[in-house]
Amino acid sequence: MKKYIAFAFCFLLSASLFGQIQSGPMVGYSDMREVMLWVQTQQAANVRIDFWEDGKPTARQSTEEIKTEKKDAFVAKLLAYPLEPGKKYSYEVVINNKVVKRPYPLQFQTQALWQYRSDPPNFRFAIGSCTYVNDEAYDRPGKPYGGQYEIFKSIHEQKPDFMIWGGDNTYLREPDWNTRSGMLYRYTHTRSLPEMQALLGSAHNYAIWDDHDFGPNDSDRAFWLKNTAAETFKLFWANPNYVLDGPCTGTFFWNDIQFFLLDDRWFKAPNERAEPRDYFGQQQIRWLIDALSTSKAPFKFVVAGGQIINASPVFENYSNYAAEQEQFLKQLADEKIPGVIFLTGDRHSTALHTLKRPGTYPLHDFTISPLTSGRAIPVKEEYQNSTMDTTTVVTERNFAILDVSGPATDRKLRVSVRNVQGKELWSRELTASELK
Repeated sequence: MKKYIAFAFCFLLSASLFGQIQSGPMVGYSDMREVMLWVQTQQAANVRIDFWEDGKPTARQSTEEIKTEKKDAFVAKLLAYPLEPGKKYSYEVVINNKVVKRPYPLQFQTQALWQYRSDPPNFRFAIGSCTYVNDEAYDRPGKPYGGQYEIFKSIHEQKPDFMIWGGDNTYLREPDWNTRSGMLYRYTHTRSLPEMQALLGSAHNYAIWDDHDFGPNDSDRAFWLKNTAAETFKLFWANPNYVLDGPCTGTFFWNDIQFFLLDDRWFKAPNERAEPRDYFGQQQIRWLIDALSTSKAPFKFVVAGGQIINASPVFENYSNYAAEQEQFLKQLADEKIPGVIFLTGDRHSTALHTLKRPGTYPLHDFTISPLTSGRAIPVKEEYQNSTMDTTTVVTERNFAILDVSGPATDRKLRVSVRNVQGKELWSRELTASELK
């Protein structure tokens, strides 16, 4: 109870100090000529964002002004344009014609125009999954499930260019998932966490969902409010595109590297259905194989909520949908697609799984989990299977920092898994030449 009161006090104090801002601002997607910005106010208000290129504070520009409304949880999405490639900008939030200060830097960047001019720039990004923020009135009785929110400060201190939120980014509870107002409340509650704000304000943010920010535990395509869940997700995140009707499927580039954001809920058949059954679904797989086969990126990161190559059919990983998994992995091999790496979450523990494939490179699946949710230990079958590197198992809260570096002809990847305080627990390095 004391922890809940302390959190509530900090939340109310921060809200009063920050004027009319409920949460954010958050930096969304970045491209060469525009950046999407996001902010949530406490009540209806006229909102805009003023921005300027670093070193040129007198050359200010402004987004269009938007009036936030209760029906959309007082959220504003504000497009910053026209921008110049490869620049860093500072910005501030203006509500009802008054600047609302934040006690940390507000910055964003545009992507560089490197093509035909130079090697692609090096960059750094963070990834994590499973963010539970306690809410005593609606949580299950007993020991609080969430904690160690300072992990977001540790991520921010690593200065990533962007953050990938790997699913279960908020946890809908029983009072939430049957109504739109319930979903808006829960997303607002999570997004308002004070420790999260500095990270949101200066690192670009991309997201997928998993079952808990989609609906009830283990929810699937039969979920009765899936369309409302999709609307809420898209309201609170600022991804650059959604390539299929309905799901959160999309893609983006950062310099020469391409990211493929998958939806493991929209098409997924109930766990109780007999095989063969859908997991990602044929429409999404068709798009993914098409997109991967045409991508020239040296690393192609496929981001999904659940594990893809874990050989043990436990919980909700892809092995429980064996027919579709076999089809998908066969298509990857048949198309001879280089550079594929999986980034996954869900499991409340971290581990690296590697699938050796005759005649071609092995597939790697970096599962990074949890950020602030409860922790778990892999089951016995996983320790005995052929894909898990047991030396990489982490059962404390953690995140990963991934660095991409090197010239275009020899791109390198370093994956560093870190604990709540930011201390490195283990690392792995890969080169693009190894993944051909």
